[in-house]
Amino acid sequence: MRHSDENYDKPFDIRVWRAMWRFFKPHSKTLVKIVLVMLLCSVVDVLIPLYQKYVIDNFIFPRSSDGILRAVAAGAALMAVQLAGTVIFTRGAIQVEMGFSRDLKKACFDHLQTLSMSYYSTTPVGYIISRVMSDTDRIGLLVAWGLVDLMWGLSYVVFAVAAMLALDFRLGVWLAAMIPIMALVTVWFQNRILRHNRAVRRANSVITGAWNESIMGARTSKTLVIEDINISEFGKLTGGMRRAAVRSATWSAAFTPLMLMFGAFAIAVIMARGIGYVAGGTMAFGTLSAMVSYAINIFEPVRQLSNIFSEATATQANIERVDALLKQAPEITDSPAVVELYGDSFEPKRENWEPLRGDILFDRVTFKYPDGDEYVLENFNLSVPAGTCVAIVGETGAGKSTLVNLVCRFYEPTSGRILIDGRDYRERSQLWLHSNLGYVLQTPHLFSGTIRDNIRYGRLDATDDEIMEAMRLASATRVIEKLPDGLDSDVGEGGSRLSTGEKQLLSFARAILANPRIFVLDEATSSIDTETERLIQNAISKILSGRTSFLIAHRLSTIKMADMILVVRDGKVIEQGTHRELLREKGYYLRLYSMQYEREMLPQQIRRP
Repeated sequence: MRHSDENYDKPFDIRVWRAMWRFFKPHSKTLVKIVLVMLLCSVVDVLIPLYQKYVIDNFIFPRSSDGILRAVAAGAALMAVQLAGTVIFTRGAIQVEMGFSRDLKKACFDHLQTLSMSYYSTTPVGYIISRVMSDTDRIGLLVAWGLVDLMWGLSYVVFAVAAMLALDFRLGVWLAAMIPIMALVTVWFQNRILRHNRAVRRANSVITGAWNESIMGARTSKTLVIEDINISEFGKLTGGMRRAAVRSATWSAAFTPLMLMFGAFAIAVIMARGIGYVAGGTMAFGTLSAMVSYAINIFEPVRQLSNIFSEATATQANIERVDALLKQAPEITDSPAVVELYGDSFEPKRENWEPLRGDILFDRVTFKYPDGDEYVLENFNLSVPAGTCVAIVGETGAGKSTLVNLVCRFYEPTSGRILIDGRDYRERSQLWLHSNLGYVLQTPHLFSGTIRDNIRYGRLDATDDEIMEAMRLASATRVIEKLPDGLDSDVGEGGSRLSTGEKQLLSFARAILANPRIFVLDEATSSIDTETERLIQNAISKILSGRTSFLIAHRLSTIKMADMILVVRDGKVIEQGTHRELLREKGYYLRLYSMQYEREMLPQQIRRP
């Protein structure tokens, strides 16, 4: 299984962020607007202490009101600009955050549609969901609000230092000298706080997975009576998270008073020296007031800048994971010439699609799985005329699905060719083939929604009459007969409100509605009771008539009806022929058939009076 290898000690690298450039571009105008507004807001923030100085020196100390209305108007204008700037940059930042995250999510989701089945077979669902949801959200958050804090912090520090030096070079140098010291201390603390916060997030991810597994496996836990073990293991996980959280809180608790101490020290220095300058007549009191305001405010943007740097470093891991997903190449792709003629999954050119008859030919096919070392098929030849029913039998884990995966082009031959209607199927688009497939899985999947919606996925323009006819052929009408809302009944998440057999019947009806030329039934009756199976056997015979079909099955009724039987053992086809031919050979098929006969017929003999 693929998994996330997070590197938590990687230094900041601007090259990692270049992967996100194409997602920045659509929001570049808004980002520029945010930058300009933040520059304006930082200028206003720097002007406020100067305004304070002006008021003290011109109105308070002289005890004069001359020009007070103009001063009040100027102050009101500063506040109005600051208020308007706050509204504009907040709205812009939210737009960028939501838009950037949306674009990134859509790009990931669109790319996932192009990946081959092998990717989903080897990648945990949780890994994919985390990339598409959590990682994209965190990147969008930092891009939008990190930019806001970065621009405000940088510009405020630069403008404030310039104002302090212009007001009084002596005190300005003192404050300016303390800034790098403060920055170094902040970075040192932030790195440690960030390290423990990452540990908390890792622990939380593990706890979430354990919680989900415990809830999903509640029935198994109760039948195995392992509640005490679950409680113990969960307690260890939460205990580890608690310890990491306490360490993080401890560092944060030490950092906050240290920052207050720095601020108090800066104010004390400014006050001590400034009062002396004021007493000596070399500094106005308004200037001292402005310098004290700068001393109080200057360390917050420094703290924000160091925090942004730490978060940007941490977010690199999210960017790398998302970028890795977007760069994940599908193992099966259509050639440019095929895409030009037939289109792709997003823009199919259905007018160029030829009808599919269903003749299938394996021509010297050799195959091994991408992560495998042994060849599953070697120079394998097989001709399946259109309308032929092929049964694939073998013990569990023998490799019965390999042939079907190759026919469906979920995998492609390592060497050799598979021809459909006389042409290598790589000369046509994947969507052309998949649109002609009807696949009923052993463990069917239903989407959240109604029964009608789930069956209509087989053909979106189907009428209710056509849906009911498909359900009748699949003997699935009994599912809706006992539900109060009929076709409008909600199946629940993943079909959780239905039994496995009911889900399989609906899945079968959905495949029938699609009217495919190639049918694949993967143990399609394994979860259906014997009575229901009898009801649908005749329907299966009618439905498969004239269609090429592959049945992965072990039940005698299904095996006997096949025109051709392939016997698979240890991932290789060892026998092939009709039911009678294979019985006459007295090989491995006879052994499988005899065991299955005993399993199916013995219970019937026991039930007889």
